[in-house]
Amino acid sequence: MTTLRPLRLLHDTLLRSADATPDKIALVTGETRTTYAELLDDAVRFANAARSLGVQRGDRIALYLDNSRDCVVALYGTLLAGAAFVIVNPQTKEDKLEYILADCEARLLVTEGPITGAGLAAASRVPSVAAVLVGERPATLEGGLDLREALAGSSATRVDAGTIALDLAALIYTSGSTGLPKGVMQTHQSMLFAAESIAQYLRLADDERILGLLPLAFDYGLYQLLMNVRMGSTLVLERSFAYPAQILKRVHDEQVTVFPGVPTVYATLLATHERGPLSAPSVRRVTNTAAALLPAMHKGLTEIFPNALIFAMYGLTECKRVSYLEPELLGEKPASVGKAIPGTETMVLDTEGKPVAPGETGILHVRGPHVMLGYWRKPEQTAEMIVPGPLPGERMLNTNDHFTVDEDGFLYFVGRTDDIIKTRGEKVSPLEVENVLFAMPGIKEAAVVGVPDERLGEAVRAFVVLADDAELTPQDVIAHCRTRIESYMVPRDVVFIAEMPKTTSGKVRKKSLRDPDAE
Repeated sequence: MTTLRPLRLLHDTLLRSADATPDKIALVTGETRTTYAELLDDAVRFANAARSLGVQRGDRIALYLDNSRDCVVALYGTLLAGAAFVIVNPQTKEDKLEYILADCEARLLVTEGPITGAGLAAASRVPSVAAVLVGERPATLEGGLDLREALAGSSATRVDAGTIALDLAALIYTSGSTGLPKGVMQTHQSMLFAAESIAQYLRLADDERILGLLPLAFDYGLYQLLMNVRMGSTLVLERSFAYPAQILKRVHDEQVTVFPGVPTVYATLLATHERGPLSAPSVRRVTNTAAALLPAMHKGLTEIFPNALIFAMYGLTECKRVSYLEPELLGEKPASVGKAIPGTETMVLDTEGKPVAPGETGILHVRGPHVMLGYWRKPEQTAEMIVPGPLPGERMLNTNDHFTVDEDGFLYFVGRTDDIIKTRGEKVSPLEVENVLFAMPGIKEAAVVGVPDERLGEAVRAFVVLADDAELTPQDVIAHCRTRIESYMVPRDVVFIAEMPKTTSGKVRKKSLRDPDAE
């Protein structure tokens, strides 16, 4: 009788899947197919190469890589070496990369492709970086150690690093209020718990074929990989969503069953669908996070994905995922983000720390093993987010996001603390106004922000991207809003723009809309 390997550490999932199904395809990257046995072999070799370069348990290894096989190998190799991985988005510029490397005191940097030059330059100015491993590189670029040679020259024998579940598994950098990114500290225990909880409520199985088109540097993209390896299924890893038609062809060719996206991805799909019908019948799960999945999108998504369950979700990097809505309730509670994920608890509290009544607005708090340890070496900012919980000595997460809860206990996102608009003495949820705007024919994307106004305190301003061939005026949009929301919520002005400024993970940069010069 086979004894299953216990899952205590994040990389135990790879060891178990490689032991159970060594010949199964773990990863599809372009035309390359990597089995679980091959992935584990290269990850072990990476771990041993890292040790030979001086990496010790608890060190940090930065992965300045695109969505690629090398990134996956380096990630699991880092964990097997007893170190913590730090994935840096390949669109990150040299000065910001240097800041992250110095902030986390990275011991190694792994990079590849056109960004290799920026990686080498940034690493050369950070004393903690002992070496740079380079995968595919431009022919004219020199410097660093060749990753392929390092793997080929390393042992394939596993060495126990002595890691325990409370050790750091990853630093996930997220934007900070000061303009500098903060490293969210997640342990093996917290990340393994989150991956298992999410896979449970999504009802995933080991025969899934998951699409990975979001950056691995974005925790939503990262967890597609972590869940995939946990289940022993197959991840189809793509570098971007730049060409929707190619992605949908990929979905068809690879018979993808899980399609994770963000609202900007779905807005693009829906706009394309209006010009010519799209269909992805193999997809069984459609998931959304990063921002609300607007109710006006639901009908179009069910047309594109006729056999899929659609999951609306809410989360933040500091605890990965907070809540989800059962897809069977999407029609009944289209504006809700559901209830707490399995094994966790949520509370919407007022300023005195007491639960709010149904319909009243409060701040969402989260309890569970998935809550971060804190921000890397930022105790003051950590104290703002990690607050005392109900039990003596307990810590829970203060999301600083405004929510309401209905009589059935379902959560409704109102807005982030920085996004709430205070106008005429009233509080306006940008999301409520955006829902109204998006429901207007001819509007492809919309974002609402508050701008200073001497008379109102703040005025509501809407930025709108029109669909192709739409003929609307700002007055048309304002008139549409006046018939659907309270007068104080109606935008004072409407600005048409060609495209929304967005982060690499697809979130709208509202700070750029409020003050373009600040960015």
